[in-house]
Amino acid sequence: MKQIALITLIFFITGCVKTQNPPQSDNQIQRTGYRVNTQHPSQSQNERVRFLILHYTAANDADSMRLLTQGNVSAHYLVPSASSPLLSQNTVYQLVAEDKRAWHAGLSEWNGRTNLNDSSIGVEIVNLGYEQKLMVREWYPWDTRQIKLVARLASDVIKRYGITPDNVLAHSDVAPTRKVDPGPLFPWKQLAGEGIGAWPDSATVQKYLAGRARYDAGSVRNIQADLARYGYSIPQTGIMDATTKQVIAVFQMHFRPADYSGIADLETEAIAAALVEKYRGGTQLVSTQQVSNTDL
Repeated sequence: MKQIALITLIFFITGCVKTQNPPQSDNQIQRTGYRVNTQHPSQSQNERVRFLILHYTAANDADSMRLLTQGNVSAHYLVPSASSPLLSQNTVYQLVAEDKRAWHAGLSEWNGRTNLNDSSIGVEIVNLGYEQKLMVREWYPWDTRQIKLVARLASDVIKRYGITPDNVLAHSDVAPTRKVDPGPLFPWKQLAGEGIGAWPDSATVQKYLAGRARYDAGSVRNIQADLARYGYSIPQTGIMDATTKQVIAVFQMHFRPADYSGIADLETEAIAAALVEKYRGGTQLVSTQQVSNTDL
C-alpha cells in the first residue's frame, strides 16, 4: 500500500509541474493569457525619439518645478539654476520617463514632421529668459556650470537615440512664430563644438558670401528656400512678410546671435546655404533676376 501511495504522489506532483507555465527563455515573454516570441526582430525599425529640443523655463526653480509637474506642460528633464545646490552635484530632474510623451513642444514642425512631442526628448533649463525694457529685450545670461550639465545630459541622450546634429533644436526652431527660447545668448556654437547640434562651416559661409558685404541685402526667396530645405516652416513667396521675418530672426538667434533683427541680409543667406550643403546635401540658388521684384 505504501508503494502504491508513493507512486500516486509522484504522478500527482508530475502532473502539477506539467500544468505550470514553462520557464521564459531569451526570446519568450509570458504575458497575461498569452506568450510573445521575440526570436525574429525586423530590420525595418529605428528609435521613436528623433529630436532633442531645448527650452528655457522663464521662471525660477520653484515655479519651474510647479509649472512642469502640476500644470498642463511638462518635459522629460529639468536642469536646475545656478542657485540650486543640485547643480554642483551634477544632478538634473527627470519629470517624465523617456518612453512617455512629454508636453513641451506644443504646435511644432521640423523638416516636414509635425507634433514633435511624439518623437522628441524635451529639456527645460531654468532661466528667466528676458526682461522687456521699452523696445529692447535684456536677456538673462547662462551659467557655465549649467551649460556643462546640459552638455552631459544632451550627449547621453544623443548617443542613446542616435540623434543627428540637425535634429538638436531650439524650441524657437520648431515653433518660430510662437517661441524664442532658449534665446540668443544660448551657446549653440560652443555645444556644436562638443558634438551637440549643428553649426555651419565658416569656410563654406565665406564661399557663399563670395567676397560680398555680409549686411548687404540678400535674396528673400533663396533664404526662404534654404531655410525650408534645412527644416524650418517658412512661406515660399519671395516676399518679406511678417512670418518670414520672424522665422529669419529665430534662425539668426540660433546661428548668428550677434544680429537677430530678422533682416534678410547676405550673411544670413550664406549661413542658410552652408547649413543646407553640410546637412542636406547641397543648395539650390534661385536667380536674382527672377525674384528682384519680390525681394523686399
